[in-house]
Amino acid sequence: MQWEVLATDKAIDKTIGALNANGFDALVVETGEDAKKKVLEIIPKHAEVMPMTSVTLDTIGVSQAINDSGDYDSVRNKLNTMNREKQSSEMQKIGAAPEWAIGSVHAITEDGKVLIASNTGSQLPAYVYGSSHVIWIVGTQKIVSNVADATTRIYDYVLPLETKRARKAYNLPDTFHSNVSKLLIINKELVPHRITLIFVKEKFGY
Repeated sequence: MQWEVLATDKAIDKTIGALNANGFDALVVETGEDAKKKVLEIIPKHAEVMPMTSVTLDTIGVSQAINDSGDYDSVRNKLNTMNREKQSSEMQKIGAAPEWAIGSVHAITEDGKVLIASNTGSQLPAYVYGSSHVIWIVGTQKIVSNVADATTRIYDYVLPLETKRARKAYNLPDTFHSNVSKLLIINKELVPHRITLIFVKEKFGY
């Protein structure tokens, strides 16, 4: 399937150049373990960090390193102790503006645009503006030619896989289908060094 094929070195270099020109700090590493090491090098110890829901983060162990090591102030752990019925407003505010937000994205174009699809939109405020620092870890199979291909990738490939993940994770019936309720396209980042994008030459996430 075309959406699972890792990008060539030429495509990676072209995309990194375009991302850098658009205000992102973009780089590439060889393996998921390399990506994990890079993330933990970048984030200061004891910093406030929100690992977003991400198959990529879970697979390479970043979520566990943030939430379980005791080396960081995990926003996810804090939210898990709160009562959504009584503290929903406070939880929204905490999740929208952590100091550091870590996650992944669903497609990146060779001309340096980043696309993120979401059903609830919970991760988007931090990515767009709320967090002072954002890190995305992205398998190079997510590099596409243009926004049209990125959109096709999201609807035809990512959405069915996310539906399967959600059914299993939340014990939902087979009739459940996830949605692309919100689709974010980031064309440019205006704050220097705010967003770091780490490409991995391995297939992680979807």
